[in-house]
Amino acid sequence: MSKVKRAAALALGMAATLAASVALSAPAMAASSPAAACGGGSYHVIDSHALGGYATVYLLYNGSTNCVVTWKKGSYAGNTTYVDAVLNVWNTPGAFDAGNYRYYAGPAKAKAPGKCIKWGGAYGSSSYESPWEHCG
Repeated sequence: MSKVKRAAALALGMAATLAASVALSAPAMAASSPAAACGGGSYHVIDSHALGGYATVYLLYNGSTNCVVTWKKGSYAGNTTYVDAVLNVWNTPGAFDAGNYRYYAGPAKAKAPGKCIKWGGAYGSSSYESPWEHCG
């Protein structure tokens, strides 16, 4: 094989490898709703709590699994700020998600049929934590 053909084959292989790595590392798109953030399907909102005008903490359920998402509102969405979503299940491990996110924190998900849960979230210094509830 000539040096030119070998160099062309090497360059083509490197380009294909680079293209594949860019495709695999592209960030995921933000979900379009709290239900979509939980995985869509049969999730529906069963409770919510506003964190001022900044965000709303949503509690969703699909018949067996609870899901909490803290969703930023209006002009606060798109800005990277601290948000978290918390779900505690009575006598069972819960779930937590926190970070400097642009649109929402979560999903914090746990199976809890027939068990009391405590749920909440935060945006910056505004936070909410429910009492033990939804026990049945």
